[in-house]
Amino acid sequence: MAGSSCVIRRALLSVWDKTGICELAAGLHEMGVKLIASGGTARSIRQAGLPVMEVSQLTGFPEILDGRVKTLHPKIFGGLLALDTPEHRLEMEREGLWYIDLVAVNLYPFREVAWQRRAELDEALEHIDIGGSALLRAAAKNFPRVVVLSSPEQYQPVLEELRSRGDLTVDTRRRLAWAAFRHSSIYDAWVTAYLGMGKLNPQEPVEGDGELLMVGARSQVLPYGENPHQKAALYLLPGCPPGALSRAQLLAGRPLSYNNYLDAAAALALVVQYEEPAAVAIKHASPCGCAVATELSSAFRACRDADPVSIFGGVVAVNREVDEDTARGMREVHLDLVVAPGYSPSALQLLKRRRRLRVLRVTLPQPTAAELRTIPGGLLLQEPDAARVDPTRWQLVTSRKPTEDELADAVFAWRVVRVARSNAVVVARGRVTLGIGAGQPSRISAARLALAQAGERARGAVMASDGFLPFPDVVQAAAAAGVTCLVQPGGSVRDEESVAAAEQAGLSMLFTGVRHFRH
Repeated sequence: MAGSSCVIRRALLSVWDKTGICELAAGLHEMGVKLIASGGTARSIRQAGLPVMEVSQLTGFPEILDGRVKTLHPKIFGGLLALDTPEHRLEMEREGLWYIDLVAVNLYPFREVAWQRRAELDEALEHIDIGGSALLRAAAKNFPRVVVLSSPEQYQPVLEELRSRGDLTVDTRRRLAWAAFRHSSIYDAWVTAYLGMGKLNPQEPVEGDGELLMVGARSQVLPYGENPHQKAALYLLPGCPPGALSRAQLLAGRPLSYNNYLDAAAALALVVQYEEPAAVAIKHASPCGCAVATELSSAFRACRDADPVSIFGGVVAVNREVDEDTARGMREVHLDLVVAPGYSPSALQLLKRRRRLRVLRVTLPQPTAAELRTIPGGLLLQEPDAARVDPTRWQLVTSRKPTEDELADAVFAWRVVRVARSNAVVVARGRVTLGIGAGQPSRISAARLALAQAGERARGAVMASDGFLPFPDVVQAAAAAGVTCLVQPGGSVRDEESVAAAEQAGLSMLFTGVRHFRH
């Protein structure tokens, strides 16, 4: 018999997903391996015409508590955890235990039931696998002696290696053990996320025990990353609601790219800050136009006209349902993606006629619990920049007070500057951005860029800076362009110089006490 040289003597099979299990059992049986299986798996193997011993026959103890306890028995775990040493062989013989050399286990579908189907709590808890996880971990711990199979995809390659060699290499055994622990760890992470309501609290890993646990399910492989030579994929986090950006409904156009997702996230982060009808244009993850108005169509056109060059090929987000008039305005410019909470039927038909335009419907997001970024060899985690904009707490540091319109524009611009890349400066008037300088290595460069974009429109406008102004140069440039009000965090040891420059030029200056760097 082919099995005469196989080192596997007994195999324990206990699987939820029966895919390929009978083929595995048949292959092992051909090699002379004795089969042991739990109830449902044993029935499938027996129906395939193969001899099998049920777990309850081996242990002498029946499955109890509606199947909650099946394999949790010393005769099972002794057979898995025993080493092939004289001492352990003697003890196994004394206790009447059998060595088990191979385990095939896959777990109850907890994620599918609890997260995807969103079952009630009682049903979700019943799909937390205990015995299966314990079997995987015990077998994987003892992988130099025990082969552990945690996926049907592993069955055929393992059978082929056993047939050709009679055994598995140490590298194969180690790889299978790694896969088993990984499978069990990911499974436990989904359970942990479920019991924690799917929230990643930055305080816990930052201020608590210092351990970070998170899990995600791959939703799709993206065409490429930031550039065509980079691979990328989208993962869904626990608790992700149906209308979130990662699960948004694509109504027209090609699937979103990696850059589309980043730009859409930046656009949503800004547009949700406004209660009035608002439109935001994003290019390369930074705003190039933003406006609010009494009508959405007016807000979009003002946003578009704020920087008609940069919006070309950009991403636009709005905080209202897109109506026909707004859609007509969107068709007048080449856009890559439109993001909105809804579209009227006529608006959607108009946008669908625009070749290659992606049209996305989302639920306007709430602030995330935490933000993660990678660095070589590590992760950075922080709370989101969700500080409330409260102009009543701002400090007037000049003798000239801002007018009501200037104060409203200052609040508007302050919301825009917190989303732009640092160093960032925003010039705005009439609740419309006129110039945005973002991602510059110096604040004066950002200011000059924003003022150059604004041109003559800067007269009577406000300027917002995401960081303090340590030198009077930005104030002087703003005053020369006709800006009448500046809003900045304050807090520099040289604040007096900027305040003095504003006072001399007759400008209003407000300190917010809050910085909004965005790297």
